[in-house]
Amino acid sequence: PFGCVVGSKLRFWLTLVSGMLECLCFAGVVFGFASLVFVLKEDGFFSELCISNLEINSNCTSQDEQFSLVFTIASFLNNFLSLVNGFLFDRFGTFMTRLLAIFVYTTGTLLVAFSTELSLMLFPALSCIGVGGMLLLITNMQVGNLFPAHRSTIITIYNGAFDSSSAVFLLIKVLHEQGVSLRSSFLFLSICSIIHLMRTVLLMPKTHIPHPLPDSYTYGVNCGRANAYDVEQIDDRREVMMRSQKLLSICSVRSFQSCVLSWFFLWHLVWLSIMQLRLYLFIGTLNPTLERLANNDPGLVSRYTNAFAMTQLCGVLCAPWNGFLLDRHKGKPRAAGETEQEADLRSSCLSLFLTSLQSLVFSVCVSIPVLPLQYLTFILQVLNRSFLYGGNAAFISIAFPACHFGKLYGLMMSLSAVFSLLQYPCFSLVKGPLGGNPFYVDVTLTLLTLLAFIHPAYIFVHSRNRAQKKFSSSWVYFFFL
Repeated sequence: PFGCVVGSKLRFWLTLVSGMLECLCFAGVVFGFASLVFVLKEDGFFSELCISNLEINSNCTSQDEQFSLVFTIASFLNNFLSLVNGFLFDRFGTFMTRLLAIFVYTTGTLLVAFSTELSLMLFPALSCIGVGGMLLLITNMQVGNLFPAHRSTIITIYNGAFDSSSAVFLLIKVLHEQGVSLRSSFLFLSICSIIHLMRTVLLMPKTHIPHPLPDSYTYGVNCGRANAYDVEQIDDRREVMMRSQKLLSICSVRSFQSCVLSWFFLWHLVWLSIMQLRLYLFIGTLNPTLERLANNDPGLVSRYTNAFAMTQLCGVLCAPWNGFLLDRHKGKPRAAGETEQEADLRSSCLSLFLTSLQSLVFSVCVSIPVLPLQYLTFILQVLNRSFLYGGNAAFISIAFPACHFGKLYGLMMSLSAVFSLLQYPCFSLVKGPLGGNPFYVDVTLTLLTLLAFIHPAYIFVHSRNRAQKKFSSSWVYFFFL
């Protein structure tokens, strides 16, 4: 019926907007750790590690190392457990996965709220917030399937909103300066889990949103009756069966193992891991870096910390640019014999290259120890991070079968997380043998960033060779005809 179709379209848009708000306000808050550290230091977390009261008020290496370790473990588990999260999502569907996400996330916020007497509770607390937030993001990225013509754009917007949510910890920092306790702020975040539960029941499917999207697809409360349903409950069963058989045939042609062992997966892993390490090390060491450059002036450090957190809000504005690059060919005629997937893959080259270039320029700026230059570094960081994670998810959805998305995305994030563990040895190297000067570590990471350019180059050569092969085949066919 016409009313049901209109209702479904409205539900699609409500799901899209509410999902963006969920990612923007909750999912990636753990990456605003630099703002939270400022609050945690004022509340005396790990202050017992400092030798004297003078050290507490200025710079305490042991305290900084503990905070760096908290972020290292949280960011590692945030990505490493994505493999488990991907399998859970593919196996149990949206509803069960989101229930787990809400439970883990709420556990984390409650642990922070009641950790004032025990600093070590920060380790499981921040890890739970990170893992729960990543689960929320994974269940939300499928919303792009509801809008096929803008699928990559929506995926990148969600990842941008995920990045921007790190500014929530800036808000907590500002409220703390106005007298609002850390406990009150995190108890409020815990109560907000009711919103996640309501959205899970009313605006999300029980299993998965299929791609390609069948006609008359709907979910949730439908035309006055409760109907949380999967693909088998769509009215036009014949069309669903045909599409399902097509999807199964694609998945049987490309097994999960063949996807993992492909050059696409390998070079994409290298591309993601290198740039992620650069970003994580920057975020995890921002507070001691600003203290060093500002000569331990707390007012100056606070100002730059606020500026960094404010730039994170721009992530949701930067991410769509990458989506537009990936979707720019949509609606345009494709080359003769070119499939939609091949066109998507060809279109991804520019996005991958620009992300690598951003990372290189960002890494160069980080290597220059000039305090005012950090404003530019903050801008480059949020731009690069938005492009990186949005482009990562979009590329996996383009290059590999949809039935393996959760597992491949999870495996990619897990393997890159293992590589990101290098941030803590790098931090220890700077604080120890290098005497607090990170110049040599920054230069090494800058040179390492050059390896990221291999991925877009490989995709470009692959697409060109494939196009030339098809062109040659068409001429041979024309000659014999």
